[in-house]
Amino acid sequence: MPITLSSTRERWLLITLAGIQFTNILDFMIMMPLGPALTALFHISDAQFGMLVSAYTLAGGASGLLASTYIDRFDRKRLLLVLYGLFALSTFACGVAPTYETLLLARVSAGIFGGVLSALSQTIVGDVIPFERRGHAMGIVMTSFSVSTVAGVPLGLFLAAHFGWHIPFLLIAGVCVLFAVFAFLTLPALNAHLQAHAPVSAWSRISEVLKDRNHLRAFVFSALLMFSGFTVIPYITIFMQSNVGLRADQVPYVYLCGGVATLMTARWFGNLADSWDKFQTFRAIALVFLLPLIGLTLLGPVGMWGALAVSTLFFVCGSGRMIPGMAMLTSAANPALRGTFMTLNASVQSAAMGLAALVGGAIISRDTAGLVQNYWGSALIGAVASVLAVVVAGRLNLHQAAGKS
Repeated sequence: MPITLSSTRERWLLITLAGIQFTNILDFMIMMPLGPALTALFHISDAQFGMLVSAYTLAGGASGLLASTYIDRFDRKRLLLVLYGLFALSTFACGVAPTYETLLLARVSAGIFGGVLSALSQTIVGDVIPFERRGHAMGIVMTSFSVSTVAGVPLGLFLAAHFGWHIPFLLIAGVCVLFAVFAFLTLPALNAHLQAHAPVSAWSRISEVLKDRNHLRAFVFSALLMFSGFTVIPYITIFMQSNVGLRADQVPYVYLCGGVATLMTARWFGNLADSWDKFQTFRAIALVFLLPLIGLTLLGPVGMWGALAVSTLFFVCGSGRMIPGMAMLTSAANPALRGTFMTLNASVQSAAMGLAALVGGAIISRDTAGLVQNYWGSALIGAVASVLAVVVAGRLNLHQAAGKS
């Protein structure tokens, strides 16, 4: 039977999940604006920096495959707390890493636990929130992206600039401890899925997920959704400083303005997806996203205001399409297999992000003046993926209720 919560408990559950996602997303995002500092400090290339970004996502993909064998066998609250604690330790290890190699290993560890956390949070939303309110719920949870860019990334860059690049990771680890305590106190037992079906082997459940053609289409959609943005996203800071001419102290405004704008629009996009149609909302935002996706990579020295106009639209559309997109993904899963599906989906997403970052890093280069070249090529590949995502999304079958198909 589906879990039924009062409106107050449901609200606290969503706020708690948003807080956990906030630290998870911030841990991933804070690496990207640190690109210029880390490439100079460790004397690494843009491609090696891309590996720091990809290590997190590729590790998350591998761990998601493993997690799919056990995620539906435990109380979701207990599993969430264990994984979140290990994630906090991994983030702390990033903060004390003395070399590029040790930082790379710490990023792998953080990705192992962070990728599963994301899938588990999305699974809980799908378990608890009815279909007709799921877009709104995803809008609340995904405000974590906006808050992390509004407050987390600029604050992290400020602390890194004044106290060293280690500090943001140590701060995130400390915030994780606070949210873990909050989750322990506020989340109910989340074990209804254990009573919904007779125990079966994990591999049988994986096989059931993979035999469903709708699930396979959803995985393709998910991969395209993530790939379309991450050929460009990891290199925004490097491009803004080298080609657009922003100073290091101006870069936080890119994330601040983008975050404020997405914070203001996230819940509106969620409500629109519920009241209009999830696919129609996704298609509209995904197609508009093509403009700032390509436009961002063609910028020259347009000044801070010109850069902010394009980058803010990029963040709004990039984040906005994820809200109906993730609502569709959770609804595409067979409810009895949702935990396994969402964990496998996290692997697909992580692998797609990691591959996209590697592809983007392989395409771009530097000229003799240090300017980034061929960034538009990375955006073009992302744009093709975005269009294909719209095509595949139109073929998904969505389950109309949280607890039944």
